[in-house]
Amino acid sequence: MDSLNFRIYLNTMKRFVFLFLSLILTTFPELSRAQQISFSQTLILMGSRFEITAVANADSTAKHSVDIAIAEISRIERLISEWDSASQTSEINRQAGIRPVKVSWELFSLIRRSNKVSALTGGAFDITFASADRIWKFDGSMKNIPTEEEIQRSVARIGYEKIEINPEDTTIFLPERGMKIGFGGIGKGYAANMARTAMQNAGVTGGLVNAGGDLTCWGQSPTPGGWRVGIANPRSRSQLAAWMEINEMAVVTSGNYERFVILDGKRYAHIIHPKTGWPATGLQSVTIICPDAELADALATAVFVMGQSEGMALVNQLKGVECMMINDQDEIIKSDKLNMHFYQNPATSATETPELIIGQ
Repeated sequence: MDSLNFRIYLNTMKRFVFLFLSLILTTFPELSRAQQISFSQTLILMGSRFEITAVANADSTAKHSVDIAIAEISRIERLISEWDSASQTSEINRQAGIRPVKVSWELFSLIRRSNKVSALTGGAFDITFASADRIWKFDGSMKNIPTEEEIQRSVARIGYEKIEINPEDTTIFLPERGMKIGFGGIGKGYAANMARTAMQNAGVTGGLVNAGGDLTCWGQSPTPGGWRVGIANPRSRSQLAAWMEINEMAVVTSGNYERFVILDGKRYAHIIHPKTGWPATGLQSVTIICPDAELADALATAVFVMGQSEGMALVNQLKGVECMMINDQDEIIKSDKLNMHFYQNPATSATETPELIIGQ
């Protein structure tokens, strides 16, 4: 065989071997999965417990991508923290009623997106909620229900529509003294999104970022079928209300079971309606499932505030967004297209035990 024919033969065999291996790995994905390395790290960031998992072809790639995610989350915290005096967010709050503050395009865009969610939810989500006087205490020190006058005064400076946004010079101005913005209802979701992007750019084949219950996952999971996520039962958080297998998706839960106070025999939870100043009632938990962790984060609290009827009506109008609610009567309500496994009995079988539980 001459050299030309030999090269043609060799290239043909290479293509055949490549196609054969591709067929095998497609038909038997567990063989491909077996070559993957999974690495996880848990730590405190942004005042919350973060769990970051990377799946990659090499241990060094997985570990490096987790380091990159941690650095990205820390960077975002320095940008949006209202407690860090050096952050752009703190400068906006310091200059309330004084002058506009020029900010980075990143922070400017986050504020503008936040206001769009506020408009969508009729103000049930509002980053100016940071302006509220904290008259509700959930540390055991509260003994009496606030007066209506105290409640109205506490929310007087709240109003996303008051924020003056200038896209020409990327400035933000809070026109009233005492106004503040804070990203407690959207910041972890944004950080999860950005960490995900950073990890994908680092070359991982799959991953998961659990930002204190704001979860996003993508790509190959360590086990067949996708990432298995459970939703905790609000009445007994060691048990499950539901579970699902997801991929390329975010899951966020807001609930009334973590911080609350009982006054005159009635339970008041920590999720406050920005318009009324009263704690939201009627629901125990709201779980939002959609591709975007930032949106899921903002909607979870907003839908909880809006309540069962209004909140679910909104979700059913949003493309790609699904929701599960548990109301005060322990009834599970789901959006029109939600595909999830629900438990009549909270006990789980070994094959159904989720890798992660949201809302514990």
